[in-house]
Amino acid sequence: MEIQWYPGHMAKAKRNIREDLKLIDLVIEIVDARCPDSSRNPDIDSFAKDKLRILLLNKADLADPKGTKDFSCYFQGRDIYTLEIDARNKSSLKGLSPLIERAAKPLIDKNLARGIKTPVIRAMVLGVPNVGKSTFINTYVGRSMAKTGNKPGVTRGNQWIKVGKRLELLDTPGITWPKFEREIVGLNLALIGSINDEIINTDELVFYLIKYLVRYYPDALPMRYGESLKGLTEAIEVYDAIGVRRGCVKKGGGVDYTRTGRLILDDFRAGRLGRITLEHPREQA
Repeated sequence: MEIQWYPGHMAKAKRNIREDLKLIDLVIEIVDARCPDSSRNPDIDSFAKDKLRILLLNKADLADPKGTKDFSCYFQGRDIYTLEIDARNKSSLKGLSPLIERAAKPLIDKNLARGIKTPVIRAMVLGVPNVGKSTFINTYVGRSMAKTGNKPGVTRGNQWIKVGKRLELLDTPGITWPKFEREIVGLNLALIGSINDEIINTDELVFYLIKYLVRYYPDALPMRYGESLKGLTEAIEVYDAIGVRRGCVKKGGGVDYTRTGRLILDDFRAGRLGRITLEHPREQA
C-alpha cells in the first residue's frame, strides 16, 4: 500500500517556515521515537542545514527502549544533539535547557564577544504532524500556550512563545514532504497518526502492523488479546482471532475487519500493545 499525503496548506506552511528561518538561531526538531527515521522530514535537513540543531525523540515511553537507544547513538554519531523525551512528562525535559546551552554555545560566545551578555536564543520547533510539538511546548513552558490534539493538522499558524529571559520558541504547523521515497515511511507515519486517517485503508495498514508484530514482537498481540493467539504466524489468522475474541463480528458471522482494525490501531497508538519501535537505524536494518 503506497501512502502519500501533502495537502495544500502544508506547502504554504513550508514557505512560511523558510521565511521565518531568517529570524532563527536554533532548530528543535521533534520526531516520534517509534519511527525516528520515518518521522524526520528530509526538507528540514535542506532548508535548516546552516542552523544549530537539536533532535528530540518524543514518545520514548511508547517505544522499545533498545530501539530508542540505538537511534540516539545513531544520531549522536552524526554530531546531532539528541534527547529522549515524553513531551507530557516535565521531568523528561530536565536535560533540554543544558542541551540548548551546549548547542547554542557558538552563538552565545559570538554574542558575548560583541558585548551582549544575555543573548536571546530564538528556536523554531519543527516536525511532522501529530508528533507532539505543541504538547512539548506546553509542558516545557509550564502552561497551555499552544493548541494540541490527537490528530494531524491542529497547529495551522506560527506562534512565538517566550521561555524565561533567554529563550523564545516558535511553534510551527506539522509538515510532511511531497513524496515519500520509501513505502515504509508512509506506512509508519500512518501508524503513528501523522497522516489523516480518512485517506488510509485501515485494513491494509493493520495487516502490515500485524505482520510486523508477529515477526519482531511475537508476544505483543497474545498479551493484549489472549494466549490463544500464540503460535499463529499468518497475519490473516491473527486478524480473524482478534476480531472474534473482541466481538467484532458482522451479522452473517464474518469478522468485521474495519472495527477490528480500528481497535488494533487505537491500541497500538495508545501503547496498549507494549513498547514497540517500527524500524531500526537504516545501517542496522
